[in-house]
Amino acid sequence: MAGTTGYPQAGDFTARLSAVAKSVEGFLAERLGDAVQPGEIARPPRLMEAMRHAVLNGGKRLRPFLAIETARMLGGPFEGAMAAGAGVELVHCYSLVHDDLPAMDDDDLRRGQPTVHKKYDEATAILVGDALQTLAFEIVADPAWQADPLIRSELVLGLARASGLGGMVGGQLLDLGAEGRFGPANLDVDATLQLQAMKTGALLAFSVDAGALVGGATPEERRALLAYGRALGQAFQVADDILDREASSEAMGKRTGKDKEAGKATLVDRLGLDGARAECERLVGECENALKPWGEAAATLCEAARFTVARKS
Repeated sequence: MAGTTGYPQAGDFTARLSAVAKSVEGFLAERLGDAVQPGEIARPPRLMEAMRHAVLNGGKRLRPFLAIETARMLGGPFEGAMAAGAGVELVHCYSLVHDDLPAMDDDDLRRGQPTVHKKYDEATAILVGDALQTLAFEIVADPAWQADPLIRSELVLGLARASGLGGMVGGQLLDLGAEGRFGPANLDVDATLQLQAMKTGALLAFSVDAGALVGGATPEERRALLAYGRALGQAFQVADDILDREASSEAMGKRTGKDKEAGKATLVDRLGLDGARAECERLVGECENALKPWGEAAATLCEAARFTVARKS
């Protein structure tokens, strides 16, 4: 397969997920060093320390994994896939820092560690989120990782749309509204699905599309992969809702049960636990069906869908 030099070589799904996470961690650590980079004036030590705390504290790195494995399946270059995946991960990390703030979900723990605003302060946490977001776009737009300007443009546009007002940020606002913050709210199943598709699903779906872009997918292939990404994103959120009800705070590395306390809109409330589990299985079927054109080459992405609904944290 052309262009695959540099991809982590690992056997089963768990080993591959771990190997990719390790590679992503190393790439992000290099980007978050203290050395001033070309075009920068300075890197404030407190900001850099807090950014590293937000990013380099573990995690499954599922979003970059999806980008990297999609590109690998298509024979795309590793460097471009890594940069695209890292950009998505930095946007995800920024969203967690801001989501943990007292004005949002007000969380003290993230991955078993103090959240950024608890370890530092709220102002630093806000600036950390801002810096991570802009660094994400800097990496994705850098020709050092992706020589083709058309692909770079598509990646920047896609990341902006997935993370912005019509995607993640808009979904976060709808999520706050579902708590009743802005007046009475009682979302039905369709409205709940739309909220989740924006808040969580959009960035996960773009992770797959980013890999498709780097891998040189045809328009038809991109449509099939986008269908996979959207179904996986929805399955991820439903599984997350189930975990919030059933998993322990120790297993999740954060306080669980908060969604129910806050009155958030979830499919568990709308469908019940058994109905939510059945929906997860249906969505995994959608994922596998979307990947049929690639046969065995898509085995890792199929396993990623199953992992999404079977995970315990």
